[in-house]
Amino acid sequence: MATIKVKQIKSKIGYPVDQKRTLEALGLRKISQVVEVEDNPSIRGMIRKVHHLVTVID
Repeated sequence: MATIKVKQIKSKIGYPVDQKRTLEALGLRKISQVVEVEDNPSIRGMIRKVHHLVTVID
């Protein structure tokens, strides 16, 4: 299945707990960390929820 690379570009400090948990569920713990996750609707929804903290890498 296809995968997406997601990079955390901003700190989670000062954001709601649900957004912090979404980052952890994506596997992101540190700024500039890149994870490769499979491309499915639930992951896309998670990325949309924290779009201001992450970026998608080609």
